Amino acid sequence: MARLSIIVVERDRDRALRIVDGLMASGDHAITVISEKTGLARRIADQKPDIVLIDVADPSRDVLEELALVSGPMERPVAMFVDRSDEQLTRAAIEAGVSAYVVDGLQPERIKPVLDAAIARFHMFQKMRAELAATKAALEDRKIIDRAKAILMKARGIDEEAAYALLRKTAMDQKRRVADIAQQLVMAAGLLT
Repeated sequence: MARLSIIVVERDRDRALRIVDGLMASGDHAITVISEKTGLARRIADQKPDIVLIDVADPSRDVLEELALVSGPMERPVAMFVDRSDEQLTRAAIEAGVSAYVVDGLQPERIKPVLDAAIARFHMFQKMRAELAATKAALEDRKIIDRAKAILMKARGIDEEAAYALLRKTAMDQKRRVADIAQQLVMAAGLLT
């Protein structure tokens, strides 16, 4: 395992030491233990860790949401260890973006596999979010291009193919994207009507 920058969020000193021991057994990592929740978000943001491990003995929904949100689960993998849980708490953790939610799993030999799984799952979801954003952007571009084609078809009395060819030629001449030219045309048409 490559050297990772890891923040461990744990109030209890003995539990924190068990986590650190388990992490050290899996490799030479830069580990920071945070025991106070005060300023947690700022401290995590300042350190920009590769992963955050949160250990909560008896979680409540509020604690889960607060810890998960301040640890930046959309920016980095977050693994959460809890002593007990129920369906609602599990769902709340997953919805908050926690990459690994482990019940009764704080055995040193399990920390590395959980870390690996949290990192892999985080990267998988990050890739899916990027693909979804790209798909949404492409759909919006397609809508704008269709509107621009309709404007050209009406204004010039041409068919759809000719309207698209005109948009494409203009984009090539200006070294811009077809969607950008279409957006300008739609905006200009909006001003004129």
